Amino acid sequence: MVITFVSNYINHHQIPFCREMAGYGKDVEFHFIQTMPMEQKRIDMGWAVDPKDYPFVSLYYEDRDTCEKLILESDVTIFGWSEGTVSNLEAKRLSSGKLSFRVSERIYREGQWKMITPRGLINKYKEHIRYRNKPVYLLCSGAYVASDFSLIGSYPGKMLKWGYFPVGVGADENAGGNTAETANPEAHRERKVGYPVRICWAGRLIELKHPEFAVGLAEKLKEVGYDFKMDIVGDGPMRYKLEREAAEKGIDNMVTFAGGKKPAEVLNYMKTADIFIFTSNYLEGWGAVVNEAMSCGCAVVASEEAGAVPFLIENGVNGYTYAKGDYFDFYNKVLLLLEDRDKILEFGDKAKETISKLWNPRRAANELIRFCSEFLMGQDPVPSMEGPMSTAKIIKPAGFLRSLQEKNRLE
Repeated sequence: MVITFVSNYINHHQIPFCREMAGYGKDVEFHFIQTMPMEQKRIDMGWAVDPKDYPFVSLYYEDRDTCEKLILESDVTIFGWSEGTVSNLEAKRLSSGKLSFRVSERIYREGQWKMITPRGLINKYKEHIRYRNKPVYLLCSGAYVASDFSLIGSYPGKMLKWGYFPVGVGADENAGGNTAETANPEAHRERKVGYPVRICWAGRLIELKHPEFAVGLAEKLKEVGYDFKMDIVGDGPMRYKLEREAAEKGIDNMVTFAGGKKPAEVLNYMKTADIFIFTSNYLEGWGAVVNEAMSCGCAVVASEEAGAVPFLIENGVNGYTYAKGDYFDFYNKVLLLLEDRDKILEFGDKAKETISKLWNPRRAANELIRFCSEFLMGQDPVPSMEGPMSTAKIIKPAGFLRSLQEKNRLE
C-alpha cells in the first residue's frame, strides 16, 4: 500500500507521525510531499528542519514529475495545507474515485454566519461539496471542524477525528512517544508539588491567545497570597505591554518572560511546570502545546474554544476546561488546583496517559493504516472507537458575537 501525504512543508508537528508511517513495515510505502519552502517567519520561530534529512520527503518544487505521479497514483493520498500549489492535481485526485483524505482545521473560524455568502458557497462547492459522493474523507483537526463542514453538507458520514501528534518530553521520536516514561503514568507519582507552585504559559504573545489572562491570574494569586512562579514562554507584539503591566502590578518578581524559544526548549519549561495554562480563543485551530504539556505531566487548565481541547481534555478528569473565554471561570479552575495540590498530580498522570495511550503518532498511524486497508480490501472501513480516526461528532462552537465581549473580561 502506497500512502502519500501532501502538505506545505515538513515540521516538528508532523515529523513524529510521518516517522511512524515510514517505519510501519514492508506493507506500507510512505511518502511526504513538501510543496513549498518554509516561510521565514516559521524559521525565525525555530521550526526549521532540513527536509533532506528525511528519506520519505520529496520536494514538489524540485521533482515535480515524481511528485505528481505519487499524488495521482498512490493507493491513498492525504492532502494537508498546500497553499494552492497543487490545487489542480488535488481536484483531479479527489475526482478519481481513489481513496483520499483532506486534513482541515475550521473553515468558519470567525463565525459560521459566513457560510451564507453566495461567493463563499460557490468556493466551498468547488473545494469540498462536489466530492461528497466520492471516497474522500475529512480528517478533522479540531473539535469544531465537523460542525463547520456539516453546514455545507460535505463529507456526509465521512468526518473523522484527527489533530497534531507532537512528541513530548522523555519520548523517542522514533517510538512515537510510547517510551516507558510516557506509557507508565505511575512514574509521575514520585514527583511532589512543592513551593512555589510552577505555572507555565507558552505561545505567541498575540490577542487570540490571550496572554493577558496569565498576567491577570498572577496578579490575583499574589493578592490572595499564593506562593507561585510563572513562566510566560514566547514572543510577539503584546510582550512589551505585558512586561510593563507586570512591573506596574508588582508581580515581575513572580512572572518571568522567557521570550521566544525553540520547540525543544519550550518542552523543558513544561517539564518543570506543575500547571500549564492555555488561554487561546476560538481562532486557535488546534493548539499543539496542549498535547505537549499533557505529555509532560502538567495539570492543564484550558479554554474549550480551541480545537484540541474537547478532543484531549475531559473536564475534571485529566484537566480542567473553562467556557466561552470566561476569565473568572479560568481563574477559579486554577484556584481549585492550588487548593488541592494532589489534584495537580492526578491530572498530570491522567493527562500523560491520554497522550501515551490514545493521542500519539503511533496510534494515529496504526488507525489510519487499518482504516485504509479495510477500504482497499473492499470493506466498509470502520472508524476507531476513540481517539484518532474515530467519528467526529458535531460540536457547536461558541457564538461569534461573544468575541466582542472578551476585551472587557479583565476590567
